[in-house]
Amino acid sequence: MKRAFYLYGGFPGHLPYDVAKWGRGLLDELDFEVEETQDPHRLEEDLSVYDLIVFGYTQTLTTEDLSDRAEARLMGAARAGTGFVGYHGATAAFRASLPYSWILGASFIEHPGGEAIRVPYEVKIVDRDSPLTAGIEDYTVRSEQYLMHVDPSVHVLATTTFDGEPDVPWMAGVEVPVAYTKQFGEGRVFYHAGGHELEEMERPEVTTMVRRGMEWAAR
Repeated sequence: MKRAFYLYGGFPGHLPYDVAKWGRGLLDELDFEVEETQDPHRLEEDLSVYDLIVFGYTQTLTTEDLSDRAEARLMGAARAGTGFVGYHGATAAFRASLPYSWILGASFIEHPGGEAIRVPYEVKIVDRDSPLTAGIEDYTVRSEQYLMHVDPSVHVLATTTFDGEPDVPWMAGVEVPVAYTKQFGEGRVFYHAGGHELEEMERPEVTTMVRRGMEWAAR
């Protein structure tokens, strides 16, 4: 049986425990033996024993960091083949840790439509040949629209485009990833920017993509 390490919690505005229950359901469906924690200090342990690490964790301050030991453990696990999956606030966690951002592949910058504002936007599937998106059509959600700085090595699966509202006209037409994969050492990485509302994650398109992402990323 494959083993998963599931870190969730943090900023309460992201409903971390409600969304964590949804994520745990996917891991159970995929028959992972799951070790859950809300303690990021557990990242200082040997992580190479896990086949998959899932980040459903969000922090609040950009100054929050990881210890050198935790960074080394994450880097070692990724290089050796442990897979990583993150959603929504995972890219807003540990933003002072450059190794963490390097592994995950993106760093959250802003919600141009407003924090916690349910902006209606379209998610466009741009790689329809990927097994992670097969049969999934473009869809529209009402949620936070994420602007991230993204590692150019990622393989983009889905995107969204900003319309410049309400007061960021220079963002009109800017397209950014919503979902992507990447490689780090022997490890595979999958990220999906959705997750501010539980109902967004429960959409069939998102649930299917994340479940497939977990299965694909695992060692």
